[in-house]
Amino acid sequence: MRKIVPGIYHEKQFPGVPVYVIVTDEGALLVDCPLYEEGIEELLEMVSGYAEPRYLALLDSQPDRVLGARGIELPIIAHDLTREHMLTWSDTFKGANNPLGGEADSIRRITGVKTAVPEITFSDELLLHLGSLKLHFLHQPGPTPGAMWLTLPEKNIVFIGDAIHLSEPPFLGEADIDKWLEGLNVLRDGYLKDWQVLSSRDGIIDRDDVTAMGRFLRKVPLRIERLSEAENPEADADALAEELMGDFEVPPSQVERMKLRLSTGLLHLAKRLFPSEETDEAD
Repeated sequence: MRKIVPGIYHEKQFPGVPVYVIVTDEGALLVDCPLYEEGIEELLEMVSGYAEPRYLALLDSQPDRVLGARGIELPIIAHDLTREHMLTWSDTFKGANNPLGGEADSIRRITGVKTAVPEITFSDELLLHLGSLKLHFLHQPGPTPGAMWLTLPEKNIVFIGDAIHLSEPPFLGEADIDKWLEGLNVLRDGYLKDWQVLSSRDGIIDRDDVTAMGRFLRKVPLRIERLSEAENPEADADALAEELMGDFEVPPSQVERMKLRLSTGLLHLAKRLFPSEETDEAD
């Protein structure tokens, strides 16, 4: 694990969302978890060399982030809306059924998804004392309705989950762009502007990174409206994804998967924001 500052580590070797570990004198909290069982076992062994694992926090309901939690016997912390969303899932998950451009797409079949549902949840904020450290969880929707941030006030550090992407595009299907931009404004000009910002995907974030993410998100609403009026939405979504990919430095081996993530997210978002007459009648 790579040390960010004393007591905080980042681990990127496992498939899924990279993991942070917060170590205190009375145990450790994991921020997200590996996707596969073997990664979880290896991570817990690594963490145990520093402190006893005590809690797992899931920063939103993205499958790459949460499916591995079914194999971890720790109290799970998440936002109320993350729990509600996960409760709607089948206990069996097949990634190929609804590919989102994530690592979880490659899962043929897993069971026991319901055991990953968080048992410790909150609506606005939650304060947890772990040893001498205060862990302050805050509801910060944007990437998903149940997205949350974790702040360490005594260290001036904030974990922002998927609020900022630099090396790969986000999945936009559940996004609230306005709320997302509000959160970025807090990082750039609000009370967190002088804090150290840690992104799940890209590690330490600076002010220019926040600006770049905001610039990308502000492109989305106009393009979504155009997509809602398209005669061939799938083809137009592919073209839009190709255009928007230029904002990210995606490795060649990941281009097709990242393009799928963007195009699928754009289509989902367009259907949510501009439902068709057929959708209205079905409702």
